Amino acid sequence: MNGGVERAAIKCRSMPTGTRLLRRPYLVVVSLVVGFNLWSFRTETLPVSYLYDAPVHLKMVQFATHAISHGRLPLTAWFPYLGLGSAQFLHYQSLGAVLTGLAGTIVGAGTAFRWAVYLLVSFWPYVVYSSARIFRVARPASMVAAAISPFVVSYTGIAFERGAYSWIGGAEVWAQLFGMWLLPYAWACTWRALEDSRFIWLAALTTGLTFAFHFLCGYLAFFGIMVLALVAAGPWKKRLSRAAVVLGGSLASAIWVILPLMAFAKWSAINEVLAETPYVRGYGATQELKWLFKGEIFDARRSLAVLSVLVLVGIIAALASWHRAPLGRGLIALFVGSLLLSFGGTTWGPLIDVVPAHADLYFRRFSMGTQLAGIYLAGTGVVTAWTFWWRFVSKMAGLGVLRGALAGYVTAIAAWCYPAVSQIYHYDRSDASTIHTQRLADSSDGALLAPIIGYLETHPNGRVYAGQSSNWGQKFDVGYVPVYKYLLDQDVEESTYIVPTTSLMLGAEPNFDDSNPADYSLFGISYILLPSGLSAPVPAKEIMAEGPYSLWQIEQANGPQASAYAELVRVTAEVPANRADIGTESIVLLDTIGPGEDWAVRWPGVTSHISVFPAQGATAKQAQLGSVLSVSADLADGKIDARVDVKSPSALLFSVAFDPGWHAWVDGRPAATEMLAPALVGVSLSPGLHELVLRYEGFGWYPELWAASILTLISLAIIGRRGPWRWSPASSGR
Repeated sequence: MNGGVERAAIKCRSMPTGTRLLRRPYLVVVSLVVGFNLWSFRTETLPVSYLYDAPVHLKMVQFATHAISHGRLPLTAWFPYLGLGSAQFLHYQSLGAVLTGLAGTIVGAGTAFRWAVYLLVSFWPYVVYSSARIFRVARPASMVAAAISPFVVSYTGIAFERGAYSWIGGAEVWAQLFGMWLLPYAWACTWRALEDSRFIWLAALTTGLTFAFHFLCGYLAFFGIMVLALVAAGPWKKRLSRAAVVLGGSLASAIWVILPLMAFAKWSAINEVLAETPYVRGYGATQELKWLFKGEIFDARRSLAVLSVLVLVGIIAALASWHRAPLGRGLIALFVGSLLLSFGGTTWGPLIDVVPAHADLYFRRFSMGTQLAGIYLAGTGVVTAWTFWWRFVSKMAGLGVLRGALAGYVTAIAAWCYPAVSQIYHYDRSDASTIHTQRLADSSDGALLAPIIGYLETHPNGRVYAGQSSNWGQKFDVGYVPVYKYLLDQDVEESTYIVPTTSLMLGAEPNFDDSNPADYSLFGISYILLPSGLSAPVPAKEIMAEGPYSLWQIEQANGPQASAYAELVRVTAEVPANRADIGTESIVLLDTIGPGEDWAVRWPGVTSHISVFPAQGATAKQAQLGSVLSVSADLADGKIDARVDVKSPSALLFSVAFDPGWHAWVDGRPAATEMLAPALVGVSLSPGLHELVLRYEGFGWYPELWAASILTLISLAIIGRRGPWRWSPASSGR
């Protein structure tokens, strides 16, 4: 029997390379799956407007393309399109947008964005296969894991799966797509680094990059260092010391992201709308375990738990070989650890406070770690089942029997997986059909909106309000896309509640009262885009109407204004707030604010020097404050210039979200910027004629931090080969 197998192996080695590849069709099978993705997912390359969070990601790519084309670094720029602006590229995972924007300088931002989605999703099986090989998973198991990876479907639809990135899924977690590509390598290199110190620098590099691309994936990468160190082979002191080096090196390699985040953390808002919901706190153990055992983490909306059964077989195989197969232990640890993390505060309650940066984590998203570990386990499970099948049929002599057994097993696995393949195929067809429908709406309704957008481009003296998801704005649309999201793709500055952003105005925007004229002044809104037939909720005049869309210009309640971006106000009170409650604390203000009036914000650790005056009647305030003579604003370039005639001590309120990067000059001399409610920039002024300059200057130490990261990686590479953790051939010969 063994002699027959040996002769067959010798005969195989003597065959031409192409024939031998077919006899060991690991990459052939993976390439066939990639080919299926490229063909089935191809409609994603067509130009179309987007749903959900995709317009935000596309706008970041467009912004990065424009900035790079003009010689600016997007990381240091002011992003004006969400939450009245923010240092979006500093606070949000932006490396993917920057690199895609760099590609956009060659092919165009929209093309780069669409092809990034298409190619990264399509080539995902190659990532799974190559990372599994770094883990030293056997080729057949790596092949199976890669082959099934595109067919994962969870109940929530936002983990490592098609629906998280497709058009009908809104490409909702587009930035995660880059983290999805890096996390497998971070885990695999970490595993190898625990036994072979030559991988330490690679583990630090991939972990740091994972965090730079996507914070939650990066969190799982850091988490994986600690989890894998507990179950890897070898003396525990050696494992933990290497893990400590990998962890420290990973933090150092990502210092250019981590340090600015920490330094400016208090200027990054917590999403108050979602903070106490399962979206942030997690769905809890009961729900997550219910989904797991019902097969809805891997096989949601399928009549047959195709992949879940394969994962279960892999788990059983890993448990059965717990002591002799360290990798199985590692995958089980990652699977269970990610699952426990996904329970979030809903299950762990106050214990979740020990998790670093817990207030900024969306715990439900950590199920993507469970999915990734499950994919690897499923691959090993299929091969383990084959091993038992081989042992059974090998008792029957004859090469023909063995060939028949292999053919039968492959056929059985293919038949078993067919429902998953069919579901994804039909999902892609539905996605393609919807894209074509939206493209028709873009060409018809979009053409009607074009003159209005053109008018706004030539009259840029304030933001546009086109409703919100909580009111008529949700059904005021272009095809399937709400107008307020459609405008984001058209370079129109607007005010509405759209995530993801960490702007300090994020909490205030949902509380915007569209029937209160004073709120329009605070938010810098001078236009309302309404469904034709509706009248403006505040005094305004209709500028133009095209089909179902009509544009109105607001009549300023506090007199003529040169621009909605600047307003003279009297500060009549103070309100204490922080990044977790600024929106809540602003509700009373937005409900009661009068024209020409605002409050100062007492922020933790910040001393306010702005003068507070008693409230007066509206008529008296309007007569006393003065007027804004002229305003020139280019928020995308981070600058506002204003001329004001001040009659009494007051403050010039700029309708941009507060950030310490904003610097002011009054009549050529530096002046302090103050936070005015809800979270806007203000500058105190004395009576007289003044010229003000407001400029945004972003974090300026990126080159130095990049140099520190590179030096760290070089040092780790040297230490890995020559230092006290140097590699020993005997240690990796298992």
